[in-house]
Amino acid sequence: MSFDEIDKKLLLFLQEDSKQTTKELSYKLGLSVTAVYERIKKMENTGVISKYVAILDRHKINRDFIVLCHVKLTQHKKEYVLQFEKEVMNLQEVTECFHVSGDYDYILKIGVKDMEDYRNFMLSKLTTLQHIASTHSSFMISEVKNTTAIVL
Repeated sequence: MSFDEIDKKLLLFLQEDSKQTTKELSYKLGLSVTAVYERIKKMENTGVISKYVAILDRHKINRDFIVLCHVKLTQHKKEYVLQFEKEVMNLQEVTECFHVSGDYDYILKIGVKDMEDYRNFMLSKLTTLQHIASTHSSFMISEVKNTTAIVL
C-alpha cells in the first residue's frame, strides 16, 4: 500500500494518541470528518492499523526492572524451536521475544519488579522450559528511547 503525505501525518497522529476523534484529526489535517474516517477505515481493513492499545507506565504498575535475556537452545530442531516459542508465549513477564541470529537463538525482554522477582522468574519459570542450553541476562540501567511509533 502506498501512502500520501496526509496518510503519513494521520498515522503519526494516531500513533501519538489513538483516542483523538475524527473531528480533531480532520481539523489537524484540513480534511472533512468523512475523509478522515474513510482513510482510517481503509488502513484498518488492509491491516496497516492492526489494533489499538493502552500503553501502561511500568513505574506505576511496579514492573520497571527490565531485563534482556539471551537464550540459547540445546539444538535447532524444528520441534525444539516451536515448543520454546509456544511456551514463552505463556510467560506474562516476557513482553517481547525475538528469534535472532548470532551466538544466541532468542532475545527476551522481561519486565519484573526487582532483582529478586527476576531470580524467582528464572528459577520457577524460564529455566523450567525444555531445550534451553544457556541464558545470558543484561539489566537496563536507563531508558534512552522507547517508542511504538513507526515513521513512514
